[in-house]
Amino acid sequence: MMSFTKALRACCCGLALTGPLFSMGALAASEPWRDPNLSPDLRADAVLQQLKPDEKFQLVFGYFGSVKDDVKFMPPADARMGSAGYVPGIARLGIPAQWITDAGMGVATQRESADAYRERTALPSGLAVAASFNPEIAAKGGAMIGREARASGFNVLLAGGVDLIREPRNGRNFEYAGEDPLLAGTIVGASVKGIQSEHVISTVKHWALNAQETGRGIVSSDIEDSAARQSDFLAFQIAIEQGAPGSVMCSYNKVNTVYACENDYLLNQVLKRDFAYPGYVMSDWGAVHSTEASALAGLDQESAGVFDNKLYFDKMLKDAVAAGRVPQARVDDMARRILRSMFAAGAVDHPVGGEAIDFTANRQIAAEAAEEGIVLLKNSRNVLPLAKTAKRIVIIGGHADRGVISGGGSSTVFPAGGNAVPGLGPQGWPGPIVYLPSAPMAAMMARAPMADVKYFDGKDQAAAAKAAAKADVVVVFATQWASEDMDLSLTLADNQDDLIRNVAAANPNTVVVLETGGAVLMPWIDKVSAVVEAWMPGSGGGEAIARVLFGEVDASGRLPVSFPQSLAQLPRQKIDGVGLPKDTPFSVNYSEGAAVGYKWYEKNGQKPLFAFGYGLSYTSFAYSDLKAATVNGKVTVSFTVKNTGARAGKDVPQVYVSAAEFEAPKRLAGFTKVALQAGQATQVTLTLDPRLISTYDSAAKSWKKVAGPLTVSLGASSADIKAKVTVTP
Repeated sequence: MMSFTKALRACCCGLALTGPLFSMGALAASEPWRDPNLSPDLRADAVLQQLKPDEKFQLVFGYFGSVKDDVKFMPPADARMGSAGYVPGIARLGIPAQWITDAGMGVATQRESADAYRERTALPSGLAVAASFNPEIAAKGGAMIGREARASGFNVLLAGGVDLIREPRNGRNFEYAGEDPLLAGTIVGASVKGIQSEHVISTVKHWALNAQETGRGIVSSDIEDSAARQSDFLAFQIAIEQGAPGSVMCSYNKVNTVYACENDYLLNQVLKRDFAYPGYVMSDWGAVHSTEASALAGLDQESAGVFDNKLYFDKMLKDAVAAGRVPQARVDDMARRILRSMFAAGAVDHPVGGEAIDFTANRQIAAEAAEEGIVLLKNSRNVLPLAKTAKRIVIIGGHADRGVISGGGSSTVFPAGGNAVPGLGPQGWPGPIVYLPSAPMAAMMARAPMADVKYFDGKDQAAAAKAAAKADVVVVFATQWASEDMDLSLTLADNQDDLIRNVAAANPNTVVVLETGGAVLMPWIDKVSAVVEAWMPGSGGGEAIARVLFGEVDASGRLPVSFPQSLAQLPRQKIDGVGLPKDTPFSVNYSEGAAVGYKWYEKNGQKPLFAFGYGLSYTSFAYSDLKAATVNGKVTVSFTVKNTGARAGKDVPQVYVSAAEFEAPKRLAGFTKVALQAGQATQVTLTLDPRLISTYDSAAKSWKKVAGPLTVSLGASSADIKAKVTVTP
């Protein structure tokens, strides 16, 4: 077989040998990887032929972008100070460095100096974006943070959290996209696609089953293969198919007793073979435990070796190759995958830096995403939307006079304007608590200019209740900080439940706005008139909350995660590993299998406080004409949605499927978001993913469609089914 270069030269043999055309052809033949018209695979192959041995090793080992512990861990001079990571480029071949930034919700935790942070725009939390049930919103937000990454000098963005919410108390749930594989995969895939449209590599993470922070570096997530394939793995697979991320990050935890970053089953068998994933696997920061085992299992890059116990992919990898313990072909494959992703994302052809950031426009993108994800959970007596003619409004708690809460750890984004409420929470890792300077109170006052609006911080509950008693309406803001490296209680901290009860007792027109990282318990739910879940709403969150409260936009978010009535409803009443001596290995047996979230509740005959997919609107909708058919082996579902109310609004019709072979009574198999004027109707047609009407056969390593009839249900949530039909797949 002739070499790539010879093949390209052969293609050019008929060109004239004089003039500019010859010059271009000669350049393409000598440096074909510079030709943007060639495929990422051909370009990567061409570079690989030119790499010196040390340059291949250079691509597979990453540095931290800042000082860690002492000066011997100083990053290279070309790294971005305070960044997540850095991998040197190969300047002689035109291959740029990999400048890596944390990025759950935006360009995160970037320091100009020890005390000065780069200010960037924060999207709403991943769970808030998932609550939009709108892939277009996810893609638009992804493109925005991709642009800010480029302008900040980064071409690798560690954004794309897709782990399913198996443990509602997981401190990183706010980064993820819910409990259903179709929803999570679709939303994250759209976000990744948006990021990479800006020529920045995006990272889907954390592969796999990283469902709790307690003991995250020693816990083994144990699950049967077919159950994983039908739940968490399917979410990743959909995100990878739809987003084509340049990298996948392996997680801290073990899976079935083997560390994820040296797990042949996860990396080689499932990801690279079964999913046919062409990109590279990077390690989480501190998740590597070996050289040979990791390399042979499919890890392609030790992304910040200084966090690991040893520098496994530095000299140790070179020695392993020299001794024949790791084949040179494996290192070539690592380098090729990394190069391929850089070409595919456009990181080589579009160097980073130099662009200005339009914070005003980006804040509006964040606000639009927040609006679409805000969920109206309760609205007794139609207390919402608030009347702009209200005379006395009392706002209580949540630092609503200053801003909105955001998540901590590696996802922390320091916003334009700085932290609105400095000094809260741990000042070291994983803090501090950051409030984004988008004050709901100011936005509310702008919409009720004639009202007497007063704010109470809620610390003096008696004073807050006394003021509430004299108000026309009371809005209590309740917050829950969540962060990497910690798990949560589902009970609101700082006696906020008591505050809500006392205020509601003083005034029945009490509205509770929740700014939380996920589901929380609501022992006061029967005492208040309205509940709004605003999640962690991002840099435009205050404005978005006010627009929903006053009805300038419909409440159109839907729950991407079930809210339990009590801890007794969960598969595990206690978080595994809590109370064990430090560094004691333990396992979590995910015996619920693929029955995650709403599937668990339905399978066990339990009714959660609020079901997956649930959310109220300021108008009403009706469904009709449900039909299902199998055409050319594919199941299509069609139906009509009509806005039967008096105002415009948005609805999220959801299609579920049921079969005797499934892990639970039903699965989400399709959804869409429709905007309708009052009285308007539209017909929707969805084609169902064949995997969602199948079960996974581990022995055959394939999906098998159900044998018998399939029940197709149309509903407003997993618990609110409006119509059913039967179809044979």
